[in-house]
Amino acid sequence: MAASQEHISDATPMGARLVADGATFRVWAPGAEHVYVAIGGADDYIPRAQDELVKNAGTGHWTGFLTDVADGTKYRFMVRGPGGNGLRRDPRARELELFEYPPRCDSIVRPLDSFPWHDQNYRPPELSDLIVYQFHVGVFSARDQDGRDIRPYRVAKFLDALERIEYWADLGITALQPLPLVEFQGEWSLGYNGTDIYSPEMDYAVGPADIGPYLERLNALLANKGFPPLAPDDVGGQIEQLKAFVDVCHLYGIAVIPDVVYNHAGGGFDSQSIDHFDFPLSPNDRNNLYFSEDGYAGGRVFGFDRPDVRQFLIDNASMFLQEYHADGLRFDEVSVIEDYGGFVLCQDMTQTLHYIKPSAVLIAEYWNSPREKAIWQPPHGMGFDLGYADGVRNAVREVLAEARGGADATVNLRPVQHVLGRHPQNASPMLMYNCLENHDLVLDSDGDHRWPRIPVLADATDSRSWYARSRSRVAAGLLLTAPGVPMLFMGQEFLEDRLWSDNPTRADRFIDWEAMATDRTRADFHCFTRDLIWLRRTQSALRRGTTNAYHVDSSNRVLAFHRWIPGEGRDVVIVISLSETTHRAYSLGFPGSGAWYEVFNSDYYDHFPNGWVQGNNGISIAHPTAMHGLPSSATITIPANTILVFSESRSERQSDPGQQA
Repeated sequence: MAASQEHISDATPMGARLVADGATFRVWAPGAEHVYVAIGGADDYIPRAQDELVKNAGTGHWTGFLTDVADGTKYRFMVRGPGGNGLRRDPRARELELFEYPPRCDSIVRPLDSFPWHDQNYRPPELSDLIVYQFHVGVFSARDQDGRDIRPYRVAKFLDALERIEYWADLGITALQPLPLVEFQGEWSLGYNGTDIYSPEMDYAVGPADIGPYLERLNALLANKGFPPLAPDDVGGQIEQLKAFVDVCHLYGIAVIPDVVYNHAGGGFDSQSIDHFDFPLSPNDRNNLYFSEDGYAGGRVFGFDRPDVRQFLIDNASMFLQEYHADGLRFDEVSVIEDYGGFVLCQDMTQTLHYIKPSAVLIAEYWNSPREKAIWQPPHGMGFDLGYADGVRNAVREVLAEARGGADATVNLRPVQHVLGRHPQNASPMLMYNCLENHDLVLDSDGDHRWPRIPVLADATDSRSWYARSRSRVAAGLLLTAPGVPMLFMGQEFLEDRLWSDNPTRADRFIDWEAMATDRTRADFHCFTRDLIWLRRTQSALRRGTTNAYHVDSSNRVLAFHRWIPGEGRDVVIVISLSETTHRAYSLGFPGSGAWYEVFNSDYYDHFPNGWVQGNNGISIAHPTAMHGLPSSATITIPANTILVFSESRSERQSDPGQQA
């Protein structure tokens, strides 16, 4: 007698779901001849009639209700198909057996509401208020109770990252973008070779025996926000630990936007994975249930033409928003999804996710032409909110490399003027997602697209020289004042010059946190980045509105642009110089007459506070003499290799996007 159909209906969720006195199971395996639920995780499971699920021939779904299943019950599916039989993990398992690695690990039945959330009053930042920080959980930061770095030869954990939550909040970033967090083959990876995309990466979790110090740290962070302590069982599972990370981020005013990979899966699959899940008669790519015949990045491309595969991916994205309270998603290589027939998938996914969570920000890494297709609304576009842009990145890196040639080198600022200037993409600056560094560009790996970190690009001979420091401040200043949403890569905020690696044995490639205490240049640069981020948060015209790059003077290496909010004003003028000498009595157009306050001067942060700072003593007076296409002008001092920000007011009311209400 097959498994009971009690609690089973057309609405029964896929995977395992706890209900009264047991759990329902539903799995897609249209080519299978028999599917059993193997409770208890025995590799030598012998099929029993009462464990056999019932097939719906129309949908290819197998369903059943089993009693005596509870939170923590281990299971796999025994699948028999025309080409063979064997155990398979549930493709939608919310958690896998900790400390057991595929293929031997079991899926685990878990409730979806197992964590006591504290973020009910959290409101995510508006799109234009995003200032994003990308990092890799496995190598980012980990310390023991005595403050010693414990990253070498050990993968860092979700809860390790929380030791930096107060640091992030103080820095002023409003969102985190962790690299992929789902289960991948092996103990360490970038994360783009996921195999069990509904389960957290088990190496980022800790077992019950090791939870004590983490719980103490976690409860201290909760106490700082007025919440009672959690108990060990509250964070005993992998999903609870990831949820705790998101929860605390929200309490400290920081959104979480995980990286998801739907263009392919794997980079190697074990024998109990979703690869050829239902044992087809001929196990070739053409008969692969979840995947097409195509490969990408060493893995398999999903079969985007199949409704069940599309729903599998849409449900996965929905899981992050609903179960993990994610504030959005970053979608890897959407260009590849489109190239292999996934255009409709992207449309269906973005519309579904915006319906589930209207505030969710959906970021597309999309490089096809036209770029705007990713952010256009259906039917002509895919419906994402932000699209990766390389204009600012390429232009800034180009002029930095030219400036490295010395005082007499030609530095062409026209490309920077172009990406900042008044043209259609700047009408909606929030649609561009900008970075100067990211996980791909500055990875210590082979490949032509690996680039030096900004300080090395600024001065290849000495990444701590004045040239490196000052040019890097100009580069970061352009990123954080340009139209679009800025993203910083881990370590960029304090002048990290080393390429990074995801390998926990490469301590020489870890982010160097100790340098903040021992290297004056890094501490000064961190202070510069922090203050500029907070300036962006307090000057609304730096986050939204219109941009006019109205002046470029390549001979003197000076560029100026004006940002404002139509109908509101709040004007700011940004001036950058890559000259190696200070320009005094420099005449520059301004949008209006009267006092313009120098609210930011990067020269102040060299040997902070710089007692020999060059500048304008905090204010310049513009007179009604037209210049550079603007109605007024002023004579200002522009320090060497500097970014200046002028505002009509000393400061606006301080905003705090994304804080607890």
